[in-house]
Amino acid sequence: MTSKLSFSTPIYALAPLAGYTDLPFRNVVKKFGADLTVSEMLSSNALAYGSEKTLKMLERSPNEDPYSVQIAGSEEEVVRRAVEVLNSQEDIDIIDLNCGCPVPKIVGHGSGSALLNDLPRMAKIIEMIKKTSHKSTLSVKIRLGFESKNHIEIAKLVQECGADFLAVHGRTRAGKFKAPVDYDAIGEIKAAVSIPVIANGDIDSFEKAQWVLAHTHADGVMIGRGAVGAPWIFHQLKTGNAHVDPLVKHAIIMEHFEGMIRWYGERGAILFRKHAHTYSKGYEGASALRDCVNRLEDPHETRIVLDDFFRTHVQIGKAYNPFEMLCEC
Repeated sequence: MTSKLSFSTPIYALAPLAGYTDLPFRNVVKKFGADLTVSEMLSSNALAYGSEKTLKMLERSPNEDPYSVQIAGSEEEVVRRAVEVLNSQEDIDIIDLNCGCPVPKIVGHGSGSALLNDLPRMAKIIEMIKKTSHKSTLSVKIRLGFESKNHIEIAKLVQECGADFLAVHGRTRAGKFKAPVDYDAIGEIKAAVSIPVIANGDIDSFEKAQWVLAHTHADGVMIGRGAVGAPWIFHQLKTGNAHVDPLVKHAIIMEHFEGMIRWYGERGAILFRKHAHTYSKGYEGASALRDCVNRLEDPHETRIVLDDFFRTHVQIGKAYNPFEMLCEC
């Protein structure tokens, strides 16, 4: 089966982020420039046992092509059953195994970055997925090690077990999300393996992404937290221009809001609050906007507030308070 993903030019990928990279957000970044979108990390156990909530999270937007689903698991038989569930879903192109999540709950179950502490188990799971999967592509997300770096050993093992490409978060598990990202180590991995390597970790601007690509010689970058509140980073990378027209930002924000309402119904207005907070960061009047949307539940009222606020910034560069009456206490 032929992969839909080409590495002839750098790949710009959205990293999985629990609670953020749902279908509406992925739809927006895909529409505005991302080459690859990945589902939120899914439990193999939940997939294997038919969790309706988890199965719902498998759905993709029509423009997510190719589409990757990331799974986490530590028991070979459970992961195999999860892969068989994914085999039954036609709209999935890539299965991604998470071997990098540092969250204690995940590590405590032997999943995520815990697999870096048990490379024989990790190897068996990768080989089993490669053998069982009907999808065109298998990828693996790793860190540089668990307590200390053994990144070359890990990367070579991933390649030998049949992965088609890997994404590398440039910290060890011990480094969580605070330690400096070791971009030199990502470059060392790129030099040591023949499969494509995507660099990940603290890539939060157009300039940083360009620098990481040049420094590591990676085949792409994967952006997670850097895209929250600024999904237009993919538009910047795709156009090669750091400037983003305020009209484009406005369009992205409103497209995201409308997607939340379509996907979640009226509850989408409440769920969008956290995004309104991040989108408005640094804008004059942001605090008043946050106070306002935190009180609103009606999608129509929320739409008016958001549209007026961000459209005003587009027009005059600073906000008046168009939502004063709506938010009167």
